Amino acid sequence: MNSPSTAAVLTARQIAVSFVAAVSAVGLTAPLASAEPHTAPAEAVARHAPQAPLAAQGIPFTDANVTQRTDGSFTVSWKAPAAGSVTVYVGDRVVAHGGNEATVTVRGLPAADRQWFRLVPDRGDPLTLADRSLHLESAPNFRDAGGYRTTDGRWVKMGVLYRSNGLHDLSDADLAKLQRLGIRVDLDLRMPGERAKSPDRVPAGARYVSADVLGGDVQGDLPPTAEESARMMAESYGVYVSKPSALDAYRSLFHLADDPGSAPLVFHCEGGKDRTGWGNAALLTALGVDRDTVMRDYLASNDYLAERNAAVLASQTPEMAARLKPILDTRATYLNRAFDEVKTRFGTFDAYLRDGLGLNKQDLERLREALLVD
Repeated sequence: MNSPSTAAVLTARQIAVSFVAAVSAVGLTAPLASAEPHTAPAEAVARHAPQAPLAAQGIPFTDANVTQRTDGSFTVSWKAPAAGSVTVYVGDRVVAHGGNEATVTVRGLPAADRQWFRLVPDRGDPLTLADRSLHLESAPNFRDAGGYRTTDGRWVKMGVLYRSNGLHDLSDADLAKLQRLGIRVDLDLRMPGERAKSPDRVPAGARYVSADVLGGDVQGDLPPTAEESARMMAESYGVYVSKPSALDAYRSLFHLADDPGSAPLVFHCEGGKDRTGWGNAALLTALGVDRDTVMRDYLASNDYLAERNAAVLASQTPEMAARLKPILDTRATYLNRAFDEVKTRFGTFDAYLRDGLGLNKQDLERLREALLVD
């Protein structure tokens, strides 16, 4: 846990970059400033309404989740209506067994950078999952983008695509963990000034790529009220959809994500919630994940960053904290503003992918082949 003094240092960087990213989008001017939960938050549960009946040899799971607890144990839950029973493996070891709907606790596993659980139904194909969080103390919003079910019954692969907050503060231990996990590409969505002031600690063997969503360094004033801060943040999400530099940056993200040679890939901004948040929402939507699940994944940054943000706000006066909170938050109104902009500018999300990001049918087929299990 960060001490108050450490939290104050984090405040300046975390607040400023979230704030600057927002104000840059709406054209405000002023000097540029420089901003874990121990268990996975509620969004880590991939809840979906049952879809059309699956083929006999498809993946029968309509819901599945792995959560690591503070004591080192794991909770594994699933729903597989088309199966009779499910056996859970870690490697070749059977660690649990249950019916077609169950929640089990697994204890006593050996230490590992990441524990993978293979859920094997008696009918249909297996599913492999892990806790979405990598539990990096120095990057608490570093998490897997996968583990979600699509509306046609497929699942987004885990261990292939990660989203994160800034990597400039990575501890030696967390950096070593990412190296062992084999990160191949580090895609940085930040502005040039952010990158120069706080350069990434890039895992050994990874290729560093910059893709500036906002198209250069910008400056802005802190809005005078909480309401104005929230309005500014929402408006910035419209810019993520329509600004040419943003379209270029997210096009780069999609093309890297569909390249198996780039996996595992991590993409990030500063807090991992706004520029990264829209990028991940767009990817999951393109893969066929339903809107409610996309929203839960987006809002989960509030859980992953809760301890850090609480320390930031506690270091401020009540009046300043009220003005800053909308900047530190993720809110449904923000992401909905981006989807509204898609409709306004492009008509449909498919048109955004085609006309905004320049992705053709073959590009999207490669993306789904690279990132989906069916």
